[in-house]
Amino acid sequence: MAEDYRSAGVDLDAGEDAVRRIIPHVRSTYRPEVVGDIGGFGGLFDIGRSGFRDPLLVSTTDGVGTKAEIARQAGRFDTIGRDLVAMCVDDLVCVGAAPLFFLDYVAVGRLDPVAMEQLVAGVAAGCSEAGCALIGGEMAEHPGVMEADQFDLVGFSVGAVERDEVLDGSSVAAGDTLVGIESPNLRSNGFSLARRIVFEVAGLSLDDPAWEGSESSLVDELLAPSVIYAPAVVATLAAHEVHAVAHITGGGLPGNLPRVLGDAVDAVVDATAWEAPRIFRELQALGGVADDEMAKVFNLGIGMVLAVPGHEADGVIATLAAHDRRAGVIGELVDGSGQVDLRR
Repeated sequence: MAEDYRSAGVDLDAGEDAVRRIIPHVRSTYRPEVVGDIGGFGGLFDIGRSGFRDPLLVSTTDGVGTKAEIARQAGRFDTIGRDLVAMCVDDLVCVGAAPLFFLDYVAVGRLDPVAMEQLVAGVAAGCSEAGCALIGGEMAEHPGVMEADQFDLVGFSVGAVERDEVLDGSSVAAGDTLVGIESPNLRSNGFSLARRIVFEVAGLSLDDPAWEGSESSLVDELLAPSVIYAPAVVATLAAHEVHAVAHITGGGLPGNLPRVLGDAVDAVVDATAWEAPRIFRELQALGGVADDEMAKVFNLGIGMVLAVPGHEADGVIATLAAHDRRAGVIGELVDGSGQVDLRR
């Protein structure tokens, strides 16, 4: 019998079906600057129509990590695309950039058009919320390399910032106030430890309650989608003096705040200024995880931090609240050497 691509594990018909399914989701994200349509070899974007005076382009890339394994086990793919967008565009705003467009890459063991539509619909929904256009992507089938139901999801985002408005850490100063924006869940970080704790250490299943007395299941809590902070932060940058923005992802506050502080100040953070969501306390108790380790792995309820002059703090918090992002003062900058002092 003659060999063909299908016998090698690649279903071209399924690929065409998946493309047909995702077209309306992709088009729903288009901005006026998008040139052309889905299906070309490259996505075109007319930055000249974006209203920037002297823009610098800013690019970021990221994935969803082992949170993808939770989605695979649960057979739920409708929210994880939003996580992908959040991980990328919320990095852009840390240099002051507004998101413009996005591309995704999905690798699968076997292409399931329905699951692919759910994944891309989630990406499109995240792009719409972030205000960026989904202008390209790739679906790759890897038979014999990945199990049939395995997948990996990565993304690439591009934004722009005026050359004279780049946040480069040079404005931070002792006396700045730290405003933390709350995160209600794990977002997309620390899942290797979270998975080990709940499955291997505690022996729980996805259908178990998230914790004793919870009305939500463990899978609901673990797959809760990431907050997308970019629109609220962009609005805050336009309305207030902001010296630095840090996205609190893997590495937590100790690992991410120093990236934007420089080497002349320390961040003194009052960990009692906010209440960590219940999922963090449960994971720590189940796994017997030390406080310092929790702080290095998880965001512990703070998704982004803005360093602002003290007189701007109340206004910044109000602007974030007007964009449905709850925030509060969590600390200050003092003379130092780029360290984080997390006080409990």
